[in-house]
Amino acid sequence: MNTNQEIEFQGLYGNYRITNSDQIEVKKYRLSLLFCGISFVAGLNHWLFFGPNFAWIWLLLMSLSLGFALKWIHIYIQLLHKVLQTLCLIGSLGIILVLMRSGPENMLSNIASNPLLTLFVGPYFAALTGLGFKEFFCFRRPEAIGVTLFIPISLIGHIFGIINAGSVMILLCISAILFLILAIRKFGMDAASDIGDKSIFEYLKNNKSAAIT
Repeated sequence: MNTNQEIEFQGLYGNYRITNSDQIEVKKYRLSLLFCGISFVAGLNHWLFFGPNFAWIWLLLMSLSLGFALKWIHIYIQLLHKVLQTLCLIGSLGIILVLMRSGPENMLSNIASNPLLTLFVGPYFAALTGLGFKEFFCFRRPEAIGVTLFIPISLIGHIFGIINAGSVMILLCISAILFLILAIRKFGMDAASDIGDKSIFEYLKNNKSAAIT
């Protein structure tokens, strides 16, 4: 799509245009996803090949990039959007709390050895799972299914001790690779697909304003 030209679309509740500003927002969303995916893969590889020391840095970068992605994502249901943002914020604060409590060198090792600490970072990964579900629901991308399933299975399995540490790491590695594939494939899509039907957003906004007044 030409970034210098606004194209009109027929929406459910009327015509709308994808503006240059919309397309820039989509680029920011996709770059945030890509950075999150790279950080996810890099963090796990760092842990596997170099140990947990300093691998926590990648977790902080994941937290930051997911926060930006959830800022620029387009979701029709505003409540769901707010829930994902709130989960990301709570989980990010949990990451910082565990980091301060355990210390940078011991953070990931403590989470691995003490499953209950996963509850502090769990909301962040719940937000990541929610984003994966949104991508699957909207675009039916097979890699999004893996992200939506493997992340909660691995973390819940770790918390309740029903999955051993090796299997948890395998599931997380698969999830990270699939998330990175998902992020890369986003760049081959038209910007309008990530924007969605703007007439629906306007309709919901108007209905909310009417209800308030």
